[in-house]
Amino acid sequence: MNTVLAQLADILEQRKQESADKSYVASLYAKGLDHILKKIGEEATETVIAAKNGDKSQIVYETADLWFHSMVLLAQQDLHPDDVINELQRRFGLSGLQEKAQRSVK
Repeated sequence: MNTVLAQLADILEQRKQESADKSYVASLYAKGLDHILKKIGEEATETVIAAKNGDKSQIVYETADLWFHSMVLLAQQDLHPDDVINELQRRFGLSGLQEKAQRSVK
């Protein structure tokens, strides 16, 4: 896994032990799942707006925010970025149509 993602995952785990008034991530955990999901929705919307505006630097900035908050969700759910990487690796080599067809069978 990418070193930055691994380092961030470690920090997000550590923030579970921090005080909500000393850490933004700890405050997200304290506010609960619904708040984290709301943040992901906001960041996704901001990413879409940046893309519609065609501002490449803003797309990168907002995508970073989206990834960050998605990683907060993973940590909150006791998941790791490796779980997502493994799923992407599982899908690698499958066409999108094949992968989608397999999902409907499950």
